[in-house]
Amino acid sequence: MIPCMNKKIFGIDCPGCGTQRAFALILKGEFTDAFFMFPAIYTTILFFAFLGLHFLDKSRNYHKMIISLGIVNGFIMVISYIYKITQF
Repeated sequence: MIPCMNKKIFGIDCPGCGTQRAFALILKGEFTDAFFMFPAIYTTILFFAFLGLHFLDKSRNYHKMIISLGIVNGFIMVISYIYKITQF
């Protein structure tokens, strides 16, 4: 896994910490553990799926969905990050 430079330099997690481990857990079939590792993992996967569709299928307009998922994903990341730093 690629180490988090924010954690190496400053000693604290970044809002994206846990993404790689959560994705690895999804590949193993451990969906609940993946959510607890990084709550925004499912919206992140949806975001990148629609981003890929946007580049592959030029006949449809995916802008609104990409923007909506980006906002929801960012919101979930910020809320879970605040929760994580206040709990630990």
